[in-house]
Amino acid sequence: MAIAAYRALLASHPRFILFGLIIAFTSSFGQTYFIGIFGHAIRQDFAMSHTQWGGIYMAGTLLSALLLPITGKWIDQISLPRYTMMVVLLLAVACWFITQAQTIWWLVIGVFLLRQSGQGLMSHVAFTSMGRYFDAQRGKATALVAMGFAAGEAILPIAAVVAIAAVGWRYSYMGVAVLVLVLVLPLSLWLLRGHQQRHQNYERELQKHEQQAPEMAASSRANVVSWRRRDVLKDPRFYLLIPGLSATSLVSTAMFFHHLNLADEKGWSHAFMTSNYLLYSLMVVISAVITGQLIDRFSARLVMPFTLLPIAGALSLINLVDSYWVIWPYMVLLGVGSGVSQTAQAALWPECYGVRFLGAIKSLFWTLVVFASALGPVWLGYLVDQGYAFQQAVLTMVVYLLLATALMLVGLRKFGV
Repeated sequence: MAIAAYRALLASHPRFILFGLIIAFTSSFGQTYFIGIFGHAIRQDFAMSHTQWGGIYMAGTLLSALLLPITGKWIDQISLPRYTMMVVLLLAVACWFITQAQTIWWLVIGVFLLRQSGQGLMSHVAFTSMGRYFDAQRGKATALVAMGFAAGEAILPIAAVVAIAAVGWRYSYMGVAVLVLVLVLPLSLWLLRGHQQRHQNYERELQKHEQQAPEMAASSRANVVSWRRRDVLKDPRFYLLIPGLSATSLVSTAMFFHHLNLADEKGWSHAFMTSNYLLYSLMVVISAVITGQLIDRFSARLVMPFTLLPIAGALSLINLVDSYWVIWPYMVLLGVGSGVSQTAQAALWPECYGVRFLGAIKSLFWTLVVFASALGPVWLGYLVDQGYAFQQAVLTMVVYLLLATALMLVGLRKFGV
């Protein structure tokens, strides 16, 4: 039944779904799991310590977060094809720019451009476009897009290792710039051909939807009232949701950033650790597919409160078990939590705040997500520097995840869950 529903969605909107998948996959070039592979080579090239590289990465990430509320809301004001073209071009420039860096400050700017274009805006385009133009099938659409992120996590780190060994880190990122420019840009624009008609249909349906009384709009899961960003910032429920909605980024970024440190502490080889990323990605895909179906049947508001519990279970296992086999249930639980969370988050915002100003609202959220992704590695690194074992430090994140879950339950209950 679930496979048939996804097949029907792909048959109805093949090009638009493929567009979302490709944009999500391409965002990998600005994500931590990809840039982190280049860390060792970059540190050697610039004769930096782990702390210096971590500081540069955090500075570039925080600069990106500060700019996202401005650049992200433009998706509400510019046509999707034009906005996509600007973002993809920026990513190509970012990939080229970092290869030209000769000083620490230029490296900070390079990291900032990669994080802004890749992690921030490419992810923003993928999820916002699916959330805006799908209603009854929003959950399945976002689940399919989540597969693009999972494919990037499974394939690109290995490809980066091979490329760096063959031609070095600078030529590797230069190759990425060429790939983005010559393949991703024309392909994404081709897949968006005819989007003007889709947008006109969306505007027509949205106007009808907004003119209906709330009791007459039960056919749509999106909120009848489209909130502006300034109104969302005044809503107390938003602040109850944020710790939980940004928790997945905080924890997963911290863990992937420190996975090799965890392997050293447990006595595992680095190759063994990274070879299991494929299992993580597989679980992201499976859980996203199931979650998309659940969201369309029930709602994202009902699914969201349970998203952090598998991640808390994964971290608890890492604390309790040292044997090598624990990596498999750990990757399974981490992947399940990430897949459920990514899919539910993308569908949640339209349900809570409507779709007309979705870009501005989601750019605010992505800002907080990027801040969280900058904080996570520092959080664990600081505790380890204070003398705690890595497997002890992760328990503080378990506590955070449980508290964030409680706040989400309160906040979503106020939306009528």
